[in-house]
Amino acid sequence: MTITQTTAPPVPHYVPASDTKADLDYADLAVVDFSKLSTPEGRTELSRIVRDAMSTQGFFCVINHGLSLEQKDRIIDIGNVPFEQVSDEEKLKYIGKMLETGSYQGYKLRQYWHVDGGVRDQIENYNINRIVTKKEHPEALRPLLPELDAFAKHNHFNVLHPILRLMAIGLELPEETFVNIHGWDTVGETYVRFMKYYPRSAEEEAKSNNVWLKGHTDFGSITIVWSQPVAALQILSPDGKWRWVRHIDNAIVINAGDAMEFLSGGYYKATIHRVVQPPEDQRGYTRLGTFYFAIPDDSVKLVPLAESPVLQREGIKRRFDDEHAPTTEVWRKGRTAAYGKSELKIGQESGIEEEYINGVLVKHYN
Repeated sequence: MTITQTTAPPVPHYVPASDTKADLDYADLAVVDFSKLSTPEGRTELSRIVRDAMSTQGFFCVINHGLSLEQKDRIIDIGNVPFEQVSDEEKLKYIGKMLETGSYQGYKLRQYWHVDGGVRDQIENYNINRIVTKKEHPEALRPLLPELDAFAKHNHFNVLHPILRLMAIGLELPEETFVNIHGWDTVGETYVRFMKYYPRSAEEEAKSNNVWLKGHTDFGSITIVWSQPVAALQILSPDGKWRWVRHIDNAIVINAGDAMEFLSGGYYKATIHRVVQPPEDQRGYTRLGTFYFAIPDDSVKLVPLAESPVLQREGIKRRFDDEHAPTTEVWRKGRTAAYGKSELKIGQESGIEEEYINGVLVKHYN
């Protein structure tokens, strides 16, 4: 990714909160150093780290990914543009039609999702297909499309594809196995998301038990989360405890989603995570996140890669019979349309609500 700061259109600088000083119970996440990708020995080492992380808790961090701190900060500034430089009236022209289309492209405005206890969310999204010219954007974003295109390509080719290769090696499959079903020019919904959380009232916090986004798994294969300083993201650790994800400036947090769990026969775990009220010294600040949601090509049938020697040794855990496996398109449309809008039923496990999407049991964690 190349950004020429001297010629790039000026945008206001977003000032995030300072790192929290609260004593939090942080998750112990593996760190994957991309500088080691250049040697066979390094790739072997990293594939072991990724395999172990993804087969236990489904989360790890990436450093030395090729984007400088200045370039990352520029993207964060650009990410605030669709929220602060676009009028409410113009936002309505680009609102996403999640229920009708099963696609997040465009805006998801505040109070669209039900969180809990009658409380609706205070989160605003702007979602951009990896082919950034696929749809029209608000006027303020149009001069920034070349940089957004470069950012999407950096995520896709310089972050996602190396991770997919390491995960294929971990299953003792050909390196390009997952890369081949995550194309750039193919039909699919892989996208960039900018996501802004706004502070909530004390009444909303009480009614929802301080949960901003209830525990869930992502529906895609790999989620790329650019680390930001407001502590709010938690993962459900293998021991059943919720732990915080520590901020590392210019690092990336990686988690697996449903599609990867399906394809790996349950070997790689779709991570259960949630967003909660930040610690006291960060309350009152907005939380601006930058994401790249990777989803396999729409035509991919989400059946386990049974040819993997690892799966042949370890066994396959299926969520559905192969003949009833959904395609990526069917799965992501069902999950997108239902999220935050469907009526959930109390599950048999404490604190869990359930729904069926395309015949597959989906759990939500309170």
